[in-house]
This record gives sequence, structure tokens and C-alpha cells, in this order.
Amino acid sequence: MFNKPTHANEKRLMESGYRAVAGVDEVGRGTWAGPIAAGAVVMPLHPIVKGARDSKALSPKKREALAKEIKETALAWCVAYVEASEIDEMGITAANELVMVRAIQGLKVQPDFVLVDAFKFLAFPYKYTAVPHGDATIYSIACASIIAKVDRDARMQQIAVQYPEYGFDVNKGYGTQLHKQALDQYGITREHRKSFQPMRGME
Repeated sequence: MFNKPTHANEKRLMESGYRAVAGVDEVGRGTWAGPIAAGAVVMPLHPIVKGARDSKALSPKKREALAKEIKETALAWCVAYVEASEIDEMGITAANELVMVRAIQGLKVQPDFVLVDAFKFLAFPYKYTAVPHGDATIYSIACASIIAKVDRDARMQQIAVQYPEYGFDVNKGYGTQLHKQALDQYGITREHRKSFQPMRGME
């Protein structure tokens, strides 16, 4: 896994005739609560946003600064969501696919090729390549992962105001011991994924 993603793939694709190459990544697939989010970006080859890499390798402060710079630099960007209730209806795999499609459809510059972080689509209306560890190796995917993470974290901060007992401002909806204790004491909220364990069957 590389610490510094490159835009070699984007450059190669554009040199072969593609006009707009998007990077896409999701965040929040495995959480107990909150939406799944996806970021999509079409980045120029120049200038490069220095320091862009897998969002998980960055501090919150650094992510926020980079997200601002990415949005200012991008030719197009979008963060989209699929809500917990939708995930319960369609399942996480379909929700993962839908959120990426929503993010791409929200771009003001529509791509003719998409680079995605290691997700194999069942039905996807774009030419794409799934890249293992793409958020660590592909520049535009890394940028997408950063804006998705920052926007979703902000969304969970807002949800935490409604439901302060669950610690969403800290755990971002992921399963923790304190989150489980809150579930046992207070039950589930409308932000919880009822089809996931340990929420299944809870009221």
C-alpha cells in the first residue's frame, strides 16, 4: 500500500481519449447507525492537492483542511447519501452501489470513466475500473475518500445533537462498547440500521 497516491492512472486514461475521469469512494458501509456516503470527484491533472491520501491515514484536522482544498480545486465534486432506512430496504451491497451512482450523477461534469476503490458493481451505467486499495494508490479516489469522510462526519455530528446518548459525535455510528450500552439502555433510533446486528429485532 502506497502512502502517496498518484494520478498516473487518470493521466493514462485521459491520454487514451477519455475527457473526464472521476474517482469515487464510500464511507460508513459497516456502521451501526447513520447513512452510507460516497464522494465523487473529477480532479484536474494540475494543480495537485498535496497531502491527499487515504482518509483513514489522516487526522480529522488534516482531513478537513484537505477537503476544503479538494473542493476548491476539483472540476466537479459531490457527496451523496443512502439513508439507514434505505439500507434496511435494499441491503448494504445494493446501497453501496446506489450511493456511488448518486454521487457520480451529482457531478456537474459527467465522467466518461470512473475509478473506484475495489467495488465490483452488479449494474453500473459507467465505464469503470475497480482498484484494490484505490484510496491509497489512486489520487482521485483518495480525494473522493476525504470529502466523503469529512462530510459524513459532519452529518453524524448533527445527528448526535438529536441523539446525544449514543456518542455519534465520537463513534460516527460505528459499533463501540459505549454505543452498545446506549442501545441496551435506550433502544434504537430512526438512524440505526435495523437489518444489522446487534439492532436486528430491537425496538
